[in-house]
Amino acid sequence: MAGQLDAERVLAELVVSAADLTGARYAAIAELDAYGETTTFVQQGVTPEEERVLGHPPRGHGVLGALPQEGVLLLEDLTRHPAFGGFPPGHPPMHTFLGVTVAAGEISLGRLYLAEKSGGFTAQDVETVQLLAAAAAVAIDNARLYEQAQDRERWLAVSQEITTALLEGSDEEDVLQLVARRIREVADADTAAIVLPSVDDEWVTEIVDGAHMAEMIGNTLHEDGHAIRSVRTARGSIVESISREPDRFIAPARAFERALYAPLLSSGADGDGHDALGVLILFRLPGRPAFTEGDLAVANDFGAQAALALRLAAARHAEDVASLLNERNRIARDLHDLAIQQLFATGMRLEHAKSLLAGDNPAEVGVRTEIDQAIDGVEEGVRQIRGIVRSLRDRDEHLPVVERLVREASLARASLGFAPSMLLTLDGEQLASLDTSGDVASEIDARLGDRLGDDLVAVVREGLSNVARHAAATSARVEIRVDARTVSVTVTDDGRGADPASDRRSGLGNLASRAAEHDGVSRLEPGPDGCGSQLTWEAWIG
Repeated sequence: MAGQLDAERVLAELVVSAADLTGARYAAIAELDAYGETTTFVQQGVTPEEERVLGHPPRGHGVLGALPQEGVLLLEDLTRHPAFGGFPPGHPPMHTFLGVTVAAGEISLGRLYLAEKSGGFTAQDVETVQLLAAAAAVAIDNARLYEQAQDRERWLAVSQEITTALLEGSDEEDVLQLVARRIREVADADTAAIVLPSVDDEWVTEIVDGAHMAEMIGNTLHEDGHAIRSVRTARGSIVESISREPDRFIAPARAFERALYAPLLSSGADGDGHDALGVLILFRLPGRPAFTEGDLAVANDFGAQAALALRLAAARHAEDVASLLNERNRIARDLHDLAIQQLFATGMRLEHAKSLLAGDNPAEVGVRTEIDQAIDGVEEGVRQIRGIVRSLRDRDEHLPVVERLVREASLARASLGFAPSMLLTLDGEQLASLDTSGDVASEIDARLGDRLGDDLVAVVREGLSNVARHAAATSARVEIRVDARTVSVTVTDDGRGADPASDRRSGLGNLASRAAEHDGVSRLEPGPDGCGSQLTWEAWIG
């Protein structure tokens, strides 16, 4: 038995040997999980018809629950034991009984018991059953170790598959859907859900695969739930029974009984703490075995690797976008500075040549006509190149400023690990919502103009980038005030604050330069409560 790696086959051989060696009519063994629940049950003696009537294996209560951790329970008539609670309907009658706990040290792996031996069980039977139980403990432990090794290999294969998909540039939502599907399969879960940060510091189930998928998607999780606790503590957890604490779960999750939470962790900006980019949740329906600490350990390892891949993919995407924008700007600049200027020079030379042909000679008149057409062609070429230059600019620059600000906050979520909050105040009145296409957006565009609007968006982008790079924050707030003559931006975070020893001030220098162009100021200070930092940027309109 010790050479077998298939636990169920080991148990089947065990009960047959136990019955043959002791002469018992009935023999059975139940393998237990870490919570004492039966995961595998194999028996000898009960007919298939009787099994169908009974419906489910014994749950380990009553006399079975009275088995000692060490030694045996030997009874001449188990029905007279104080813990006996009666047989279920259809159960065959049993009297003589011999039971032993299958254990590895202090850990209970299962229960082995025999019943109905004519004349009762002997001391030799007790010794035989104890030897079988010891051998079974080694065999079960070996089978579990082998199964855990196979599980870890499958988890690592899935992790590698997902990381490859991310680094190949696949769409993030497609990759997250792949994560949910493959993890559900390899973890033998009924449902997998990925929770990501949303607006107003809320966490939402954005990706779901498996049972009850439609009901699970889009739910905002409870503040006192296990998922939010995993985010705050950066630690995973196992829930043995959802039905024991239903109020801590969203309604669709109450259809399940088991749950496992693994935060998607990446190293913090300072290399010390960790940032939770999301939470992976696995569910199992009632009747399924509970998740183990081994499952949690592997899920935590996977979560860290998946979070790192998400960070790398986000950085790569940002780099690609920046390279594209830089190339477009270079082409636009070259067209403006070289091609248009060359055409202007050519047009001026044509105008000069035309002025030299002042006579009424028909030939000169024909030449002037050709020159006029050439000048028109030059002017049309200039107009076309200007149109190309405008189209090469970042397309977002032609959107309303409010919409561009909302996009900046959304894009910053990938690098921050959370969604920053944004408030907009117009003439002293705070707007309840950021309407990107209404009268308010049009009014702000009209007041700021193109240049100041571009600077405002750039300031918000730079402010949030500074928080992501240096603050190690868990929340950030952007407040924008637009008045009759001034506009201001305040970016506040709860991070570690500015490093006075740092000499990397290029970003702050850019902000100061933008403010100076509009007779304004820019400053970085500690947060209002002494925690974190606060960036303030102000400019005059006009």
